[in-house]
Amino acid sequence: MTVDIEEALVRMADGLRALTARRPLLIGVHTGGAWVAERLHRQLGLTEPLGNLDISFYRDDFSRVGMNPQVRPSHLPVSIDDRHVVLIDDVLHTGRTVRAALNELFDYGRPASIALAVLIERDGRELPIQPDIVGVRMRLTAGEHVKLTGPDPLGIRITEKTD
Repeated sequence: MTVDIEEALVRMADGLRALTARRPLLIGVHTGGAWVAERLHRQLGLTEPLGNLDISFYRDDFSRVGMNPQVRPSHLPVSIDDRHVVLIDDVLHTGRTVRAALNELFDYGRPASIALAVLIERDGRELPIQPDIVGVRMRLTAGEHVKLTGPDPLGIRITEKTD
């Protein structure tokens, strides 16, 4: 499957333009979501600093998979209280990463609203989480995984799960 990342980013930026009148705060989920957020931030010409979240401590599989060896601190440059936030991630699959990101965001404050933008939405949802803005939708088999590579250039890699 071939995915035009640049075209998907343009589609996402077009969808986000309707939200820019609300002065949203863009926050990328580390790592791939932060790369996508940086690109969208530039495309939209936003001047407010970009935020990022490392959700490692908020994952619901933390006790099973252990600590991510590259945990980085989250960075929110301004208060999120009463702000319109756009949470940006690279791949929406089960919904568990987004759930963890939402939990972390609410530890920082109470936003007025949160929109979800994802570069890739794929099937296999386990939680009732749906994106507001999507770059590209993919149908993959249960054994396939998609991963964003980057940061420059951005690309995707589809692999088969091996046990």
